[in-house]
Amino acid sequence: MNKDLIMRWQWEIKPDSAWFEWNGKELWHYRHLLLRLIRRDFLTQYQQTLLGPVWVVIQPLVTVLLYVVIFDRVVGISTDHAPPVLFYLSGIILWNLFAESFSGSVYTFSANAPLFSKVYFPRLIIPLSVTATHIIRFFIQFALFLGIYVFYIYKGIVSFHPLYSILALTLGVVVPAGLGLGAGLALSVFLAKYRDLTNLIQLTIRLLMFATPVIYPLSIVPETIRRGMILNPLTPVVEFFRFAFLGEGMFSILQLGYSLGCVAAIFIFGAVLFNKMSAKLIDVV
Repeated sequence: MNKDLIMRWQWEIKPDSAWFEWNGKELWHYRHLLLRLIRRDFLTQYQQTLLGPVWVVIQPLVTVLLYVVIFDRVVGISTDHAPPVLFYLSGIILWNLFAESFSGSVYTFSANAPLFSKVYFPRLIIPLSVTATHIIRFFIQFALFLGIYVFYIYKGIVSFHPLYSILALTLGVVVPAGLGLGAGLALSVFLAKYRDLTNLIQLTIRLLMFATPVIYPLSIVPETIRRGMILNPLTPVVEFFRFAFLGEGMFSILQLGYSLGCVAAIFIFGAVLFNKMSAKLIDVV
């Protein structure tokens, strides 16, 4: 038989899976699909809308204005002498990156069941594309933050620290996005089997926002409660982000290391569990 007629394959799809069996070449082979999905996710959100991608900026801006009116003017919550607009906007864009990355990842199976049942590709491509899309949204919103920040620098109200700012921006992307993706991957496995977990997940996310210093500084929290809030990996990152850009924030290097360690552990656990169970959950969903 002519060797040229023999079918050769690059990989083999098997019904069984292993906990630590990864195929990096397969993910790399589907990189173009990943890029197309990122483009699709971003564009479809703003098709047939009046303002299009401008909503990426309008949504956090309107939220900030509401927070300024309610929490700063009416309730009188301290912002540690930082400009209220920058204070609330910094917390909002970091929280949105986490919450949207988590929400987009946790519904991977329930939202894509028809697609998964018809065509094969690495299932991890879907949550990766969703998280990448929200990272793009984060940088657009950060550009809004940066524009307002430059105005306050010009007014002499805040000062710019390049090294701190670069480190804070790096952690501000890695920790919320990594935490949202890792937790979403892990819980997506359970949500595929138990649909009623949706209500519990939504409630937990709402409560977690109040356990994160988004609308208040950590300095006004009583010491006994503050110790528990530090266990939230997002807390040191939000405080460091505000310290880097606004000069106000409570954190330590040890706490930042703890945040990175938690994100790494949660992401690895979520990715391993997702990789192990993704092939078996197609029949369930």
